[in-house]
Amino acid sequence: MKRIRLTTLSLIAAALLAGPGLAQEDTGKGARPATQQQENGDAKGDGVPIDPSRFGEIVDEAYGAFQRGYYLTALELARPRAEKGDAAAQTLIAEIYANGLGVRRDLQEAAKWYEKAAEQGIPDAQLQFALLLIEGTVVKPDPDRAFELMRKAAEAGRPLAQFNLAQMLTDQGRLNEAVQWYEKAAEAKLPDAQYAMAQIYAEGVGGKPQNLEKARRWLELAAKNNFDTAQLDFGTWLVEGRGGPVNFAEGFAWLKRAADAGNVAAWNRVAKLYRAGVGVDPDRVEAAAWYMRARQAGLIDETMEDFLDGLSDDEIQRSQERMEALR
Repeated sequence: MKRIRLTTLSLIAAALLAGPGLAQEDTGKGARPATQQQENGDAKGDGVPIDPSRFGEIVDEAYGAFQRGYYLTALELARPRAEKGDAAAQTLIAEIYANGLGVRRDLQEAAKWYEKAAEQGIPDAQLQFALLLIEGTVVKPDPDRAFELMRKAAEAGRPLAQFNLAQMLTDQGRLNEAVQWYEKAAEAKLPDAQYAMAQIYAEGVGGKPQNLEKARRWLELAAKNNFDTAQLDFGTWLVEGRGGPVNFAEGFAWLKRAADAGNVAAWNRVAKLYRAGVGVDPDRVEAAAWYMRARQAGLIDETMEDFLDGLSDDEIQRSQERMEALR
């Protein structure tokens, strides 16, 4: 399953995570679209690549149907066992309703089954129900119970729960304890946590001494895991020579990658590199086009405003055409 961040992770300044956001697994955006073949009303697709060990002791028939994309069949097979208290079947049903797989998405129904499975010690159900308790829109908010469930899931080795527990601890001002969980999640290759560790070492907080070389290594790992904010920072560090040697070309490449992923700040930084010819051949039109795109998204940079004022009418027109092409 995928992960989304409820708010952009920001770990800046000594306070670190002044407004932490929780990471959660994507509960979907509606029913999964049916593919060409259908059988008994089920959407038959490639299936969802979920590790069966997540559910505990899996019911083979129900899970097999789930993996093949026969979600209604999986639901029918799992329901009788779930109603008898089978935690694996309860979790499977919760996943189906949470993601709208073959049925209308129903977070209240998903919450009911996640709670039952969480009470029986299924770590992923504990994680998901904890997130619902924190959000407080589908079920009544209960921060204390959410914290307890998140800790249990984290202790069971779930990186996403470890990261979220760290966020919760940070929000409570328990930064030294939080760093231990950030580190566990980072070592498990969770990009959000890798980025958090980069910021921790960059600032020297949470019991960790400032170490820009380690910060840069964590940034690189998060960048390689497609965390666009890490790509933005890593590219900038390479250009500036922070935490290691300068590498203009590689720095530009990482900033361009973040820009291509839709990072607005990266649009502006790419524009500046095109303007100055750093890591790339100078190109006034390309620079203006990337900045115009950032400005249209609400980012105003006085240096780039002055740059635009110095362009000819022809350059402005070509830049606008190029900006439209970038969009």
